[in-house]
Amino acid sequence: MGRALYFTAPHCVEVRDETVRPPLAGEVLVETLASAISPGSELLVYRGQAPTELAVDETISALSGSFNFPLKYGYAAVGRVAALGPEVDASWLNRIVFAFNPHESHFVAAVASLLPLPADVDVDSALFLPNMETAVNFLHDGAPLVGERVAVFGQGIVGLLTTSLLARMPLASLITFDRYPLRREASRSLGAHASLDPSEPTGLQADLTYELSGSPAALDQAIAVTGFNGRIIIGSWYGQKRADLNLGGRFHRSRIRLISSQVSTLAPELSGRWTKARRLDVARQMLREVKPARLITHRFPLAEAAKAYELIDQHPEACIQIILTY
Repeated sequence: MGRALYFTAPHCVEVRDETVRPPLAGEVLVETLASAISPGSELLVYRGQAPTELAVDETISALSGSFNFPLKYGYAAVGRVAALGPEVDASWLNRIVFAFNPHESHFVAAVASLLPLPADVDVDSALFLPNMETAVNFLHDGAPLVGERVAVFGQGIVGLLTTSLLARMPLASLITFDRYPLRREASRSLGAHASLDPSEPTGLQADLTYELSGSPAALDQAIAVTGFNGRIIIGSWYGQKRADLNLGGRFHRSRIRLISSQVSTLAPELSGRWTKARRLDVARQMLREVKPARLITHRFPLAEAAKAYELIDQHPEACIQIILTY
């Protein structure tokens, strides 16, 4: 018997008992050790703001169906292989693995979908793999140049990881924006030259701007700080929220490029050399270098998951990364 987290209605989650089937050929049973809440996309689901006509994820088998309630959602789990199906090599037993899987205490997965943890990547760091891969994808799509002025709106976990990678490049300036002091402090610790409240006036004219806040209003701010022929990478998922943009003034003559970016695909211009596997390998290496476990602010047992989501929803200023334990 296992336990699984379900989003059942706006602002409602339940932990339900479930029967876990035995693994079939090529599959294993995984006993979850910890999973990470992705506060951007999961908060949209929690608030009932995810578009119900959209498939949950067309590239991850564990995330089938649509965003209609009730649903299981989440994509960062680390666990121990507890049982093997037929035709699975015995060496898999007791391996610690990462899976793009919802929050549940036990799950069956195909061996091919699991990523064994290298000896030098701990459980806490591995939980950041999906968001680190997203950050790598943002740098690929933005293609920052030596000496550029870069701005990042939003210093939630994805924004912070993106900042940590940008800080490794020889930029002229790296300025980040977030409403919450805790996140601005973390941003500076990861290498931002300055981290500001977005309400503060700035004369910045960025070459490259990232909008990662999840707030549609921030996209208008991103346009305002981006210089002529600059580019804006829109990594936020707004769900059902609409963006009200002022495109009738300076933007009209600015030649600014608005570029959507999402990790489920590769930019076509990179596909001749890059694969998802190669990008994931880079993300794993960045976990070793950034050591993102320091960004964990809270841990909740699965049974208290409702408190975790309430904290993210009602007090985002108090948390960065929340982990569920099993």
